[in-house]
Amino acid sequence: MREELVKLILEKLESEQEKIKEDFRTVRKIETCFAIVDDLLPEEIARKIFISFPPFKEMRFSRNLRERKYISKDLREYKSFAADMTFAFQDEQIIEKIGEITGIKDLSGDPDLREGRFCVMANGHFLNPHLDNSHDSEQKKYRALNIIYYCSPDWKAEYGGNLELWNEKVTEAIEIPSLFNRLVLMSTNDKSWHSVNPVKKDSARCCISNYYFSPHPPNGCETKYNTYYKARPEQKIRRLLTKADSDLRMILRKVKK
Repeated sequence: MREELVKLILEKLESEQEKIKEDFRTVRKIETCFAIVDDLLPEEIARKIFISFPPFKEMRFSRNLRERKYISKDLREYKSFAADMTFAFQDEQIIEKIGEITGIKDLSGDPDLREGRFCVMANGHFLNPHLDNSHDSEQKKYRALNIIYYCSPDWKAEYGGNLELWNEKVTEAIEIPSLFNRLVLMSTNDKSWHSVNPVKKDSARCCISNYYFSPHPPNGCETKYNTYYKARPEQKIRRLLTKADSDLRMILRKVKK
């Protein structure tokens, strides 16, 4: 099935290439470039991907000040439509096509999926504003792109669980609803703050995340940092606590690699 998914994704990207390219390169009030591709796959295949997500008990529940969500374990353990979809984005043809569309040079994937994962959010789950790790797991290449595919049927914007892309000061955001069968291409750099607002629906909001890397720093100068969190603007006390937590984790990471 993986080969068929690669073929379908490529066909969609090629058919809307100019539109996606223009969307990604549009200058906005935030520092993150992004593009949206709706109806990525035939509906019946997208529904099969959703159905094949693992049950909660097979996933790790992360619950703290920074986030509340279920995330997958090693994706190589899974044999399903969802796993095939995840690995399909690591196909060299798709990486090359997305590099052509975004203009990001020398993109490479994450073939062992050390970073890629399934993510499921239920009612009350969230992900606070944060910057992703600057590098890959081996600290050799810069993280350049997040590839997010949403696959919860009939999901509506008012259900929450939507992607938010923030300005550098994390005071204002663009909201991107996590609609069914939607793909989001999102640049990653030291100003690309992003989050997921709280889910308000008694249902599972599912997505598949992939990451691409490049030997070139996305902002033109060398940077190195770990995932760094902030709370939402209205959560003033939590923002102080989250900053202290992120700073402490940065110090510990330097002491113990």
